[in-house]
Amino acid sequence: MKPLLLTFFLLSISAISGLFPMDWPSPSVLMTRNFGWNDDGMPHLGVTFEDGMAITAADAGELLFLRRQSDTASRLPSPLGSWLALDHGGGIISIYSRFDDKTSYQIPKIPIPKVIERGLAIAEPGISGWSSNRGFYFQLFDRRGRRWINPALIIQTQDQTSPPQILSVRLEDSQGRSFNPAQLTTLIQGRYTISVEAIARSARGRPLAPYRITCSLNGREVGVLNFETYSTRDGSLMVYRNGLLPVRQVFAPVPAYVVADVWFSRGQTTLEIIVQDIAGTTRSVTYRFRVD
Repeated sequence: MKPLLLTFFLLSISAISGLFPMDWPSPSVLMTRNFGWNDDGMPHLGVTFEDGMAITAADAGELLFLRRQSDTASRLPSPLGSWLALDHGGGIISIYSRFDDKTSYQIPKIPIPKVIERGLAIAEPGISGWSSNRGFYFQLFDRRGRRWINPALIIQTQDQTSPPQILSVRLEDSQGRSFNPAQLTTLIQGRYTISVEAIARSARGRPLAPYRITCSLNGREVGVLNFETYSTRDGSLMVYRNGLLPVRQVFAPVPAYVVADVWFSRGQTTLEIIVQDIAGTTRSVTYRFRVD
C-alpha cells in the first residue's frame, strides 16, 4: 500500500475504533477472495486463504470462543466450521475459521478467556464448514460500531502487479433495458442504474474485489462505492454508497456492483468510471454520447 494512503487509512480507522496495525494471520498463503468480493449478490465479509502452514494470531488478544467442528455441544452445522475469536480491546474482534478440526496449537478447551500472544500459531489451514479447498477464513469485526472491517485497511497488503480492470459497464433504464455505453451515440433522457464489473489483481494474479469505484457525470461525482466496512442495522447488512444502503441494492446477482442511480438530462454527456485498488492504483474509462 502507498505510504500516504496507508497513513490516511490508519488515522481514519484508529480515530473511530481504536484499531491499530495487525499482521496477516499467515503471510505466505494464497488469497483467493477478499473483502467486498461479490458472492452471487452478497459481499465477502473477510479474506479467504488457500493452503499455507500455520495460522497465527494477527495481534495479541483474549480468546473469547473456540469451537471445533467435532464438538458435540451443538448438533447444528456451522458455515465457519472450526473457528475461534480473539478480543483485541476497543470492541475489535478477529475471527479465524474453517481451519483443520484437529489442530489448535497451544489453545486448550479450557480455560476461556485466555491471552493469546501476537504471532502465536493457533491452528492449521484445513477443510471445515462451508469450504471445499484447504485453507481458512479471516475476519475483523467492530462490536461497538456493529460493522465488519476490511482487514486490508490496517494490514499492509502485497502490491498488485497490474492496475485494476474494468470488465464491463452497463446502463439500465426503468423498463429493465440494458445499454453498453461504449456502443452508445445517443441515449433517451431518463433515470438509469449504472453497474460496473471490475476486479483488482493480487500479486499472484488472482482476481480480487477493488477498494473503491467512483462514477462521475459531466465532471460531478454521482456515485462513490467504498469497500471499507459493512454495517449491521436492524438485522440488515449495509454498505456505503453515498450513504448506507442495503447490500442487496449494490451487489448485483451477476459479479457486478451498482454504483449509481442517475438522471440523464438532454445534451452532450460525459460518463467516467474510476476503479481503485487497496494500493491506490487506479483505472478509468470515459464514455461520451448525446442524451435526447
